[in-house]
Amino acid sequence: MRLAFLGTPDFAVQALAAIVAADHDVTCVYSQPPAPRGRGHERRPSPVHAFAEARAIPVRTPVSMRDPEAIAAFRALDLDAAVVVAFGQILPAEVLEGPRLGSYNVHASLLPRWRGAAPIQRAIMAGDAMTGVQVMRMTEGLDEGPVLATATVRIGPLDTAGDLHDRLAAAGADLIVRALADIEAGVAVARPQSAEGVTYARKIGPRIARLDWTKDGRTLDQKIRGLSPFPGAWFELPTAKGPARVKALLSQFEEADVEAGVPPGVTLDDRLLVATGDGAVRLLRVQREGKGPQDADTFLRGQPVPAGTRLG
Repeated sequence: MRLAFLGTPDFAVQALAAIVAADHDVTCVYSQPPAPRGRGHERRPSPVHAFAEARAIPVRTPVSMRDPEAIAAFRALDLDAAVVVAFGQILPAEVLEGPRLGSYNVHASLLPRWRGAAPIQRAIMAGDAMTGVQVMRMTEGLDEGPVLATATVRIGPLDTAGDLHDRLAAAGADLIVRALADIEAGVAVARPQSAEGVTYARKIGPRIARLDWTKDGRTLDQKIRGLSPFPGAWFELPTAKGPARVKALLSQFEEADVEAGVPPGVTLDDRLLVATGDGAVRLLRVQREGKGPQDADTFLRGQPVPAGTRLG
């Protein structure tokens, strides 16, 4: 089919690669404009932009798809269908309805649960045992369209958002290729979403990243894993040079018996078991500011944290 692909981050690259490998005619790729990236903050193309450019696929980076000129240019492509994967803009009806067979989105949750910007992180932070990826036909409502295809993925007790991201990206790439084959053959069935169980995955901001050790251990463990690797939940570690910010990138909840009088945030052993409002959290991978991620054992060889240390 003659397609346009609209996507921006790494999550979308696998889907675009799979569509290209399936011999669809990707006539144009849309992505967010180049933005400051890396330590030098140089303006660089998005992962999808770079992938398409390397394969000589035309790329457009309009600031807004609501601009009349951008809408006219999109509709002039004379598309069979459009595929949208984490593009980063709300698309107007004039764009969604432009392709002959419609516009389709790959979304990383089991709709209607976790509509919105951060479904992978929010699923882990909420303690969900199962999530998935779905292909839906897009409508003007936020992630409200009917669903054509579903793949489920289990969330393990040590899964981080990064782990889940990679598994869902691979599942989504396979799913969209199969869905496009059904759409082209005229056998795709779009089923409306349930009106019950709707939740919204609000965008993750840096303000929520600091750990509050007075919260219960399960909630803190889920938060740590849900915010890993980015933006990374963090705490302050007392050092001889003053408090140092440390990211917690992997953890495990433990049903520890915390002695009476031990306040939340105090380490219960020499291996980063931390008391919480209920139970304890074992930190398994951390990252000191300005350093790379380290397993707890490696970190502790260079920065011992004895039992009784109070974390901020």
